[in-house]
Amino acid sequence: MKTKAAVVYELGAKRPYAMSLPMKIEEVDLDPPQANEVLVKVAAAGVCHSDLSVVAGVRERPLPMVLGHEASGVVQELGPGVEGLEVGDHVVFAFLPSCGQCLPCKEGRPSICEKGAAANGAGTLMGGGMRLHKDGKKLYHQAGVSCFSEYVVAHRSSVVKIDKDLPLDIACTFSCAVITGVGAVLNTAKVPAGASVGVVGLGGTGLAAVMGAKMAGARHIVGIDALDDKLEWGTKLGCDAVFNALDNDVVEKVRDATGGGLEYMFECVGRVEAMDLAYKVTKRGGTTTSSGLSHPATNMTVQHVNLVTEERTIKGSYLGSCIPERDIPHYIEMYKRGALPVDKLICEKIPLDDINAAFDHLAEGHTVRQVITF
Repeated sequence: MKTKAAVVYELGAKRPYAMSLPMKIEEVDLDPPQANEVLVKVAAAGVCHSDLSVVAGVRERPLPMVLGHEASGVVQELGPGVEGLEVGDHVVFAFLPSCGQCLPCKEGRPSICEKGAAANGAGTLMGGGMRLHKDGKKLYHQAGVSCFSEYVVAHRSSVVKIDKDLPLDIACTFSCAVITGVGAVLNTAKVPAGASVGVVGLGGTGLAAVMGAKMAGARHIVGIDALDDKLEWGTKLGCDAVFNALDNDVVEKVRDATGGGLEYMFECVGRVEAMDLAYKVTKRGGTTTSSGLSHPATNMTVQHVNLVTEERTIKGSYLGSCIPERDIPHYIEMYKRGALPVDKLICEKIPLDDINAAFDHLAEGHTVRQVITF
């Protein structure tokens, strides 16, 4: 079948993207689903920094590739062997498929599935298949999803069935922003009620982490960002205090205001400088968790004696350490109860044709979640 999709052919395009047009809107071919795969008509797709990082060349991926990994849609067709889904079901995507057979999966940690990670790195679906092509040439899949397209073929483990009463434009945020931010708080760091929490980077993931901390019962939540409008977002969505990351005295100001730092800090930017800041404002005995994806060539350093004598913990969080089939329905229920107002993350709804301009807005930092609606 034919599908309209956004394809990137080269990395490292110059800004403004509305001029350089790194994303080409084209009609491409999509093969039908094979064993354990599903065809989904995409309803809404969020524009995320992980997509921008590919366009900017921060994260190298095989090319050409159809981008997009945060989305919702409606099941159109089932491949052989697919269980637990029917045509017409509403679903959201998980940006890491899981095999269920490797050791991490058997330990209940599908977020670090070995086979899923290998498939994502190769730009294929689980098992090595590719269903997208144009003019006889294969197009790679991003994160097993490639949802900047009217239709998607994905592995069964890349989709999670959701209730049909949840609007699909809101549902797409649960696919990445929500599970990454909220999951980092609840699953990775396991923030207990009454703890103090700080978040560096108040974009979609960071603000979801703020919501997650509030839902967990944190007694004090601090937001840190380089943009004043993001600090306003943080205040609206649960921060008790906010600080500008560009303030030369920000570390001292945060530590003074919080009695020596926060017990749980979250880095949601994807820059080493942000992680360094998060670590420096973490309290003695505290935990610093990173969910940001920086350039592979970058490294961070910590003072070893400080790590030891203050009994610090540093954690990485991917996919929010989630079990998508378990956690996404749970987070949706929290949204319905008013405890997780993720609809407030959505700033603008746009057509697929505006994707390049959307990347400009995201790079400038003055938006949280732009959602492409089909």
